[in-house]
Amino acid sequence: MIDKITKEVMARLNEKMKEQDNKSELSKNAKQMTALELAGYIDHTLLKPEAVKSQFEKLCDEARTYKFKSVCVNSSWVPFVAKKLRGSGILICSVIGFPLGEMDSRSKAFEARTAISNGANEIDMVINVGALKSRELKLVEEDIRTIKRACRSNTVLKVIIETGLLTEEEKILACEISKKADANFVKTCTGFSGHGATVQDVALMRRIVGTKMGVKASGGIKNYEQAIALINAGANRLGCGASVAIVTGATSQEKY
Repeated sequence: MIDKITKEVMARLNEKMKEQDNKSELSKNAKQMTALELAGYIDHTLLKPEAVKSQFEKLCDEARTYKFKSVCVNSSWVPFVAKKLRGSGILICSVIGFPLGEMDSRSKAFEARTAISNGANEIDMVINVGALKSRELKLVEEDIRTIKRACRSNTVLKVIIETGLLTEEEKILACEISKKADANFVKTCTGFSGHGATVQDVALMRRIVGTKMGVKASGGIKNYEQAIALINAGANRLGCGASVAIVTGATSQEKY
């Protein structure tokens, strides 16, 4: 059955993949954005284990100043940033099962429920990569569904598939399973596995999930040009630690 699904998906994508291979990563016709427009795509992110309170204060101040879509933090910092950003309209995103994704589903669900009760509006969960690569597809799907059940009706669930560790076939399967499990987004990377977002991966993910799901690019996004290229490839959210540098780079294109 796995082979059948993969062959069907690959057949649908074959022609489009050939077209994509012929395109430049930084299209000359790429849409340009002001800093304010671009900020609306960005989850301003701080996930380093050594990060201290003053850095999270700065993260929240920057989010207010530049009007980022959300701040993205580990679950233990959700209460702090939720308090700091109260009334700002900026969303709170918490990573779950981060960065390995190998925790059991009940533990992930508990972390998700706790983060949501503490103020998280969005949950970025890490897929069970080992299960996917072992072709335990039911386990992968149920892992996502367990976290989905832990979410509230208005909670956005993003599934980090860790593209840098997957073959193309596995990326396709991960996206298909995430869609089947009723996730809201698929997301490229944790940024902790030595790999980052690429235009090719984002374009592939967008083709698989279609227009009804979101695609979040994260990992290694350092400047305005990269951000615009990923958006033009199909990303409608960006996870960035270098968010201020990215939106500041937009000022060389248009005024803020």
